[in-house]
Amino acid sequence: MPEGDTVWLTAKRLHTALAGRPLTRSDLRVPRLATTDLTGRSVLDVTPRGKHLLTRIEGGLTLHSHLRMEGTWQVYEAGERWRGGPAHQIRAILGNASHTAVGYRLPVLELLRTTDEDQVVGHLGPDLLGPDWDPATAVANLLADPARPLGEALLDQRNLAGIGNVYKSELAFLARVTPWLPIGQLPPGVPERLVATARRLLDANKDRPDRRTTTAGPTPAARPPAPRLYVYGRMGRPCPRCGTLIRKADQGDGSRERPTFWCPRCQSGPIS
Repeated sequence: MPEGDTVWLTAKRLHTALAGRPLTRSDLRVPRLATTDLTGRSVLDVTPRGKHLLTRIEGGLTLHSHLRMEGTWQVYEAGERWRGGPAHQIRAILGNASHTAVGYRLPVLELLRTTDEDQVVGHLGPDLLGPDWDPATAVANLLADPARPLGEALLDQRNLAGIGNVYKSELAFLARVTPWLPIGQLPPGVPERLVATARRLLDANKDRPDRRTTTAGPTPAARPPAPRLYVYGRMGRPCPRCGTLIRKADQGDGSRERPTFWCPRCQSGPIS
């Protein structure tokens, strides 16, 4: 599931493959951009901003994409077979002499002036993996609406940018509260620790494709492998802290419900 760390790693791969080289292939398969031709222009850089990707191109242009739930950018060497999905799911192709980047199932793809990037990312709070990271501002943003459930506040990219549904559940577990607890009811010091933990986890996972939030060491061969996540995706399995079976319910603000996982014994507070 694309979250801030996944987007950061995607940007790194795209930047390595495309930056500093002129495009020899450009195919943007959305109606609004179908006639756009970027060949001959060099890619200047690929920058992540929360869950957004900004591919800056010579001539003052930025290709803005967002992965949401199912989107992905795949990078292939020249002559390598593309494996990201069927051709009808391709939304963008950017290629040079050595590499081709293919965007599959991208729900957001738009071309804008680089000077207008704030129109698509200016609303975001401090980026957990960005140069603008400011933990004090992130904490203040979260606490601005004390009645809001913790999980909803964490997912609101206007508060802090980069947390998705996986980290929402994992952070609530580590804070020992349910995602439905009003954020203003967190004990003193917990919001600051929660924000610091979010930064630490995303930073630890930004360079690896297999996300891990647990700190378990190597598992003896005679035992089952230790879980990579504490609660997310583990409904009906034992909590790694107390052994209670993990539960699942939907959480949302009415616009979208998201699957949420928690331990009913370790985590205090209301539930759905």
